Formats: sequence, C-alpha cells, structure tokens
Amino acid sequence: MAVATVKKPKLDSYSWEGLDKSGRKLKGEMQAAGDAFVKASLRRQGINPTKVSRQSKPLFKTKRKIRPKDIAVFTRQLATMIQSGIPVAQAFEIVAKGHENPSMQDLIMSVKQDVESGTSLTNALGKHPLYFDALYCNLVAAGEQAGILDAILDKVATYKEKIEYIKGKIKSALFYPTAVVIVAFIITAILLIFVIPQFEALFKGFGADLPALTKFVIELSNAFQEWWWAIALGIVGAVVGFGYSYRRSPKMQYTLDRILLRAPVVGEIVKKATIARFCRTLATMFAAGVPLVEALDSVAGASGNRVYYDGTLAIKTDVSTGMQLQAAMNSTGLFPNMVVQMVAIGEESGELDKMLGKVADFYETEVDDAVAGLSSLLEPIIMAFLGIVVGGLVIAMYLPIFKMAGAV
Repeated sequence: MAVATVKKPKLDSYSWEGLDKSGRKLKGEMQAAGDAFVKASLRRQGINPTKVSRQSKPLFKTKRKIRPKDIAVFTRQLATMIQSGIPVAQAFEIVAKGHENPSMQDLIMSVKQDVESGTSLTNALGKHPLYFDALYCNLVAAGEQAGILDAILDKVATYKEKIEYIKGKIKSALFYPTAVVIVAFIITAILLIFVIPQFEALFKGFGADLPALTKFVIELSNAFQEWWWAIALGIVGAVVGFGYSYRRSPKMQYTLDRILLRAPVVGEIVKKATIARFCRTLATMFAAGVPLVEALDSVAGASGNRVYYDGTLAIKTDVSTGMQLQAAMNSTGLFPNMVVQMVAIGEESGELDKMLGKVADFYETEVDDAVAGLSSLLEPIIMAFLGIVVGGLVIAMYLPIFKMAGAV
C-alpha cells in the first residue's frame, strides 16, 4: 500500500503588531503558512495580536552564502538575548530581522518555525547539518538537558569565535604567498604570449646566433602561444582533480597533511593551530558536561587535519578502555610534552576544562606570533622570486641587444 507524502506548507512572511501582558506595544515579523498561524503563535507567547499583514515578496532576492562567521555571530546574539530573558522564539525573530544575509534569515526562521511547532532546539538545529554540526548540536543538547542553555550558547559562541579567529590567521599566512605566485604566473603568461613575440620579430633581422637563454624563452613563448588552452585546461583539471581526490581519499589526506605538518615554518604554524583547535574543542565539550569518550568524536571532526583526526580516534579507543587522557595523548606522539603535562595536572585537579582552555590560549598566541614572523620572513623571499621570474625574462630578451652593442 502506497504511503501518501505530506507536503510541507508554503511559508510567507508576515508583519505583526500586538500587546504583551503588561500592555506594552510590540511588533515584529514571522514566517508562517497563514495569518491564523501567526496569531496562534503570538498568543502562545503571551502576546495579544492587534494587526497581522502579509508582506509582499521582492521581485529579486539575492542569495548569499552562509559563512561560519555568520553562525558564530548568530550564536553570540542568541546567547545574549536568552541571557536577557527573551523567549527563544522571539529571540530567533529579532536576530533574523537584524541580519543582512537573506539566506541566514531564512535559516533562522526555519529553525524558529520548528521550535514553535514543539520541536526541541537541538532537533531543529540538527535539520541543518551543513551549518550546525554534531559538535554544535551536542553542546546545545547538553544545555537543554541541564537547563543552562544560555550559558552553553555563550560557550559555543566563544568557541566559534576562537576557531574562526585561528582559521583566519592560517588563511592570512597562506594568502600572501599564494596570491604572489598566481600574479607571477599571470605576468609571465602575458609576457610570453604578447611581449616576447615582438622581440622575436626584432631578432630575426639581426642575422646572428641568439644566446641560449633567449632561445629557450622564445621556444617557451611559442609553446605558450600554441598550447595556451591546453595549459589552462591542464591547470584547472589538475586543481579540480586534486580537490576531488583529496576529499574522497583518507589515505591521500593523511599523507598530504603529514607532509604539511613536516614542512618548514608553515608546518609549525599548522601544528600549533591544530593543537589549539583540539584543546579549545575538548575544553568546551568537557565544560558543557559532555562525556569524554563522546566528546572525542566531535574533537576528531573539528581537528581539521587527518593526522590529528586519526590520532584523536586512537585516543578515544584508549580512553574507552580505561586509560587516562594524558597517557593516551602521549602515546600518539602528536602532542608536545607541555600539553601532556597540563592535561595530567587538569585530570589530577579535576579542572581539565580550565587547563585545556589555558593550553588553547597559549597556542593561539603562538600562532599569532608565528604568522607575524612568517610574513616578515616571506616578504624578501617573495620579492626575490618575482625578481628571478620576471627579471629572467627581461634579461633573456635584452641579451642579444647587449651582445650586438658589445660587437659594435
């Protein structure tokens, strides 16, 4: 027997005005299937509706991507409002109304609609795993069960802000050299395709042998002119193929992440950032009352590095068999002695979350200093790289002219 599928009702935006129990005038916006749903929802919140009207839809609505930073800001705003005593549903509406991103507004109102229909906040958020991962939902669930949702949301907001900060530092460290390499490639391609051919036409009238470097550059220019489309397709294909393979091959992820951790200068920054993320995530989960073994699952997923992901799962296995956390961490060989000792002190004193927080603070500061030092170190190296690439092409083109001037 076929089971009929129930279509979800279409939601429209409504603006409303009403009076609370003390007679104070309130107004706001809500997404619902009809004005009757809006009035019923307001009455459940203790608001007597006086005016409800459907909003006209704009002809063009620009969709913007929801960034992790948007989720961090949303969490902070929600935590602040709940701590101020504002009901959850009303807090969602206020946050959505004040957000500039239409996609984020739709997401918040969708969660609000589920909460108003009786779904727990954890389950409502869990319907959007792309934006609220298992770690986020586990923390919110712990807050709901313990009756301290405002305090937990505050911890989640702090955690999100710290993680986004450390990600931003890593991106800023890698952005400058990457941008310079791309610019150098574009400049080189322009010289080879448009400038070098002009010199080649000039050299044909010399009637003399060209220097080896000049011949090489001219041949390279001819290859670029004839096969530029193949080179472009090859680069795009290599990037797309690499990304596809990396996402689907744990072995490849492990190998490349291990190479990255061992890379000079950059590897040390990545290692410190990963340890900071590990400690910050575990400290937040442990402070929220999530059991250690369960918390380690979320910590592994938040590590951002396959080597530490596998290492965290190994720690989870050891801890589940009764081994102390500090001993399990030490057995992986991924954590410096200072981190292991701080965790041991935290376990002995019963303040593991505080100790992990201090370690995270320390390594976040270390990443700040390392990124600043990396920028100073890379600047002269990048300038030398640009000088060699572009200067080498210019010298190759002027060598025949210098040779002729010397002969005269």
